[in-house]
Amino acid sequence: MARGRLIVFEGAEGVGKSTQLRRLTTWLESGGRVVHALREPGGTPLGDEIRRLLLDPASDVAPRAEALLFMASRAQLVETLVRPALAAGHVVLLDRFFLSTYAYQGAGRGLPEREVMEANAVATSGLVPDLTLLLALPVAEGLARAAKRGERDRMERNADDFHHRVAAAFATFATAAWQARHPECGPIETVDAAGAEADVFARIRALVEARLA
Repeated sequence: MARGRLIVFEGAEGVGKSTQLRRLTTWLESGGRVVHALREPGGTPLGDEIRRLLLDPASDVAPRAEALLFMASRAQLVETLVRPALAAGHVVLLDRFFLSTYAYQGAGRGLPEREVMEANAVATSGLVPDLTLLLALPVAEGLARAAKRGERDRMERNADDFHHRVAAAFATFATAAWQARHPECGPIETVDAAGAEADVFARIRALVEARLA
């Protein structure tokens, strides 16, 4: 049986990852594919508890502890759900993966990239995504969208300069030079997240069709 495909949705706050992931899930399932839609942190009992701790505005988590908690959730998700699904020939759609760690804990919190890279290697055992869809939107617009969802979580409550560092990091990840230095991230395609949901999904579908063909 052929190995399945791992497609990751990435981007800063409010870019519409979750919405577009649901749309892609529906479209792929309508074509007969078995799809596992997962998110980080979370997806497992352990990961869900870590998610609660990390996103709770009342939590006081040091930057390195934050990064390691994300890694623990990731390791559990990859080992118990992602790899078995891929081995069965299924499609895994993942809301965030290690680009977010480079952006949030690396650029945002200031942790050394080498440390982040080494911890990621431990957490994923070398798993490389088949495609990462990097949704791009101006920071102010993304934060405004996120604010409409209701009470902001711990990550969303960071200062504006934090979110600008994160967005700038994601923009760097879209460059060929950065990708050439980070083969562990696999192919990355930038998607303009502005406009109607249907228009954004049309851009995503075209990229996925080309990758899954």
